Amino acid sequence: MGLISAGLCDIGQKRKTNQDSIYLNPDKNIYIVADGMGGHNGGDIASAMAVKYVPEYILKNYKNDPIKTSQESVKFANHCILERGKKDHALEGMGTTIVTMYFRGQNLYLTNVGDSRAYLVNKNKLYQLSKDHGLVQEKLNMGIYSREQAAQDPHKNVLVRTVGFDAEVLVDVFTYKVSKSDILLSCSDGLHGKVNDEDIIYIINEFIPDPSQATPEIVQECAEFLVKQANLNGGNDNISVILVVAQ
Repeated sequence: MGLISAGLCDIGQKRKTNQDSIYLNPDKNIYIVADGMGGHNGGDIASAMAVKYVPEYILKNYKNDPIKTSQESVKFANHCILERGKKDHALEGMGTTIVTMYFRGQNLYLTNVGDSRAYLVNKNKLYQLSKDHGLVQEKLNMGIYSREQAAQDPHKNVLVRTVGFDAEVLVDVFTYKVSKSDILLSCSDGLHGKVNDEDIIYIINEFIPDPSQATPEIVQECAEFLVKQANLNGGNDNISVILVVAQ
């Protein structure tokens, strides 16, 4: 089984700086989206450090257990970001979300902290593989309201878990057995906060109706159009997208 990937990181329409960072390593099948905490000093630095230190740790421990390696890689990045903030008080309090897709054979090892997401597109359906670590998700977990109501919550950007802010970080790890024709999407909230699930599915199906026939150029065009749609819908935040197609 082979993988075709593409990614894009865009400043959006409203922000003066881009605090998102992405990482694509198709040789080792590691893909990362990180969204620096808006409103905090050094959000761009925190996200850049995350996409530097997470793959660095994974590659150094490539032969070890992938689940443990995935978790420890984010903890390593958390430590590095925290230490950087201690050394430079102007950066104190910086943090970032992260979602990492790490493929080994047919297995996907997915880690996330914060509200950057990973989705699976399969047979015209969209499944969220990651779990948001935000105040809104906590309310959803308690059954206070529906997913549709959650999208309108004024506190939807309030995070309860980030990388680089606390000495210890709890890292979620999910495993998924990848099948041919699966499409994996990871993105920052600049995309999923502006483009609804139905439109994401529609766009991906328009560009990639048959994943077995997808080309790198088509996958890149799809990623670019998803970003374009987020900008057309307001582009209030930085927008990051990574698409991986299994063939």
